[in-house]
Amino acid sequence: MILDTTHNNKEHKNIITDLIGRPYTFMESIKMRGVGSKRMIIENVSPNLQQHLNTIADINYANIEMRPSGILIYINKGLKNYTWVIPFYQLVIYKTNGISIHAQGKFVHFKNNTMFKENKVYMDKLFDVKVKFDERYSFQY
Repeated sequence: MILDTTHNNKEHKNIITDLIGRPYTFMESIKMRGVGSKRMIIENVSPNLQQHLNTIADINYANIEMRPSGILIYINKGLKNYTWVIPFYQLVIYKTNGISIHAQGKFVHFKNNTMFKENKVYMDKLFDVKVKFDERYSFQY
């Protein structure tokens, strides 16, 4: 689900909280050594996400924020902000040349450059949290 979060909206806040939980508290985020990534350059997106990016040759940036049951991807388009809400059970991450996040029939591919390399520790943390979430629902074969 993609929301226009340029302006504060209680409805959007409630939707996000219902889908992926409340934000981590200040102390929890310190214990986790951060729950948000630095900005990364978007290299490619799915056609149904194209409308939320700059149409001219500007560089598109995005940030990722972890929540207890999912992630938020913040996309900036000029003066507008969009938030893509992804619960962990829908999240699929591919580690290709850079990183590719897939969910809900959409994807975002982040460019492999120095900004991405600065987020390596954060991405490892995101993988660990996703694995722990998936282990709660593991089934025996």
